[in-house]
Amino acid sequence: MAGKPKASKSKRNSILFKMVSSAGTGFYYLARRNPKQKTEKMIFNKYDPVVRKHVEFKEQKLSS
Repeated sequence: MAGKPKASKSKRNSILFKMVSSAGTGFYYLARRNPKQKTEKMIFNKYDPVVRKHVEFKEQKLSS
């Protein structure tokens, strides 16, 4: 039984990036966003377990 050929999946629109701690500890979170919808860089206040405080995390490119 030969059916219709399946269409290939489209490429993901979102990109993966690092949210790096501004405390300078080197701790980071991984996050994903769609650059077509959000063009500006993201900044969040999140918990840094190294300094045990909430600090600002800024978007940084994920090195491959």
